[in-house]
Amino acid sequence: MGTNPEHIMSTPENQDEQVTWIGRDRPAFERLAPESPLQRAAQSPLPIEQVPASRRKWLVPTIVALLAVLAAVVIWRVMHPKAAPVPLANQQNIPLISVMTPGLKPVTSSVSFTGAIAARYDMPIGNDGDTGRIVAIYVEAGDHVERGQLLARLSDSILVPQVNRLEAALEQAKAQADLSAAEYRRAKGVEAAGALSAEDIEKRKAQAITDAANVKVAEAQLAEYQARLSRTRIVAPIAGTVLTRTAEVGQIANSGGSALFRIESGGEVEMRGQLAEQDLAQVKIGDPATVHLTGLPQAFEGRVRLLGAVIDPLTRLGEIRIALKPDPALRPGAFARGTVSVGKAMRPVVPQTAVLTDTDGSYVFVVDAQNHVERRAVRIADTSDAGITIASGLTGSERVVTTAAGFLRPGEEVKTSVAQPAS
Repeated sequence: MGTNPEHIMSTPENQDEQVTWIGRDRPAFERLAPESPLQRAAQSPLPIEQVPASRRKWLVPTIVALLAVLAAVVIWRVMHPKAAPVPLANQQNIPLISVMTPGLKPVTSSVSFTGAIAARYDMPIGNDGDTGRIVAIYVEAGDHVERGQLLARLSDSILVPQVNRLEAALEQAKAQADLSAAEYRRAKGVEAAGALSAEDIEKRKAQAITDAANVKVAEAQLAEYQARLSRTRIVAPIAGTVLTRTAEVGQIANSGGSALFRIESGGEVEMRGQLAEQDLAQVKIGDPATVHLTGLPQAFEGRVRLLGAVIDPLTRLGEIRIALKPDPALRPGAFARGTVSVGKAMRPVVPQTAVLTDTDGSYVFVVDAQNHVERRAVRIADTSDAGITIASGLTGSERVVTTAAGFLRPGEEVKTSVAQPAS
């Protein structure tokens, strides 16, 4: 079977568009997007005078139309300038905050301080006799002792022989004094008979008086050494509890040296602390107080027993002492925190998050009738679990900002919602 070859026609010379022939012997092709007259004009290497008349008749109107559109866009941009973007911080978004009206509540004003538990009468006991070596100790810290009970004993190996010698010397002096007194009495008995001269009688009288005086000297010497011997026994001068014991067997106890024992008289204890100058003026002797110890849940009740007569010029603190009832848990030296009730009053109480502090002092933010924020300086009276008690600066009828007050500025407009009390 024969085939007829396809006849491919040539493109006419006066035809502007490109012609694509489809045949079996030609490869696959992609359809080309038709070019716009403006693109063909830009690709045309010919000047506009040499552009064919068929192209020239629509090229000029197209250019004019594009220029008109461009001019219209420029005029619209000039007449309708684009607004500058507003920063987020400057956008008028009114914040929503929580407020509360604290009102007035009956509160007990109090002042707090820290200190330590101490024995009310802490008596140091040392060696008030001759320097000696400790040979025995009879008590330990924590023992209860009675008045006159033996605590420790020093070596008496030197004083005992001296006391024995003085006792013998006293016996000799007494014997000599008795003999002299007897001779004087006999001399006085024969004085009327003239058996002895007046001079002999006077000598015997003087001898009797001298021997009697020697007895007194011997007695005094013996009493001195007996007292020195008794001071080798260290005894408790009062009844109480032994707080500390620094004495050890073999230790040299110097006369007037450091205390060997400390005894708490009568078991009475107290808290000793330092109170701020402005708080000290509010406290009076006899005011009720509460003492808390670290690690113990219970509180110990007491009363103010003593207030310092002077204020430390450096720390601006004064001494305060709280009398407490004896309790085994009140160990001298324990750290304590005390609170003294100084009076009751009606004061506003606000949450702790509502009060801010800066270099000018403590303050809160309140919202006025126009919903604008106002800064209000306050003075704090007390801080407790219920909140902060305000001494001055608030009447209780204001709307106080409770949270996020640190992000507000005075005069800023806000929206408010009533804060719900904590359950």
